[in-house]
Amino acid sequence: MASPPKVAYCVFALPPDDLAPRLKSLMDSLRSEFGGPQFVPHITVVGPVGLKEDDAVREFRAACDGLRAYHATVDRVATGTFFYQCVYLLLRPTAEVVEASDRCCAFLGYKSNTPYMPHLSLLYGDLTDEEKKKAQEKANDLDGSLNGLGFLISRLALYKIDPDDKTCTSWEKIVECTLSTC
Repeated sequence: MASPPKVAYCVFALPPDDLAPRLKSLMDSLRSEFGGPQFVPHITVVGPVGLKEDDAVREFRAACDGLRAYHATVDRVATGTFFYQCVYLLLRPTAEVVEASDRCCAFLGYKSNTPYMPHLSLLYGDLTDEEKKKAQEKANDLDGSLNGLGFLISRLALYKIDPDDKTCTSWEKIVECTLSTC
């Protein structure tokens, strides 16, 4: 598997404005106990892809054109096996969630060796399995009503990132699109 480019572009789905503060508060609480970088709440729709910026913007806008807002539902708080998927909200891979990712991936030329796993990360880090379990339990204790929570994804954003920057300070929003709701 090829290593990701030094400068890459990702497509993030942004949670609605009424949910974002709740997520940020949960993320801040987890980070204060378990460490890790601060980052914007998001659902990765397209992973890091190496393109020139003008090509990335053009393809992102083309992908968004005609893409309708879609519903996402949290399945549960889960843990992963690497830094960028340490503790996260696993989303149900409904047809509309997967189709939005498939459309954007096709336009931006992103290929993955694994099936799309929609998720919203709460904590990035290199934690032990025991620490991840504690963080998962803490997330459930702090906000036990997340499981089954549904919300509308109506905004996608193109971010420029350095995949090796574990501080996330280099992340830069390039452009945002509002998806049609009718």
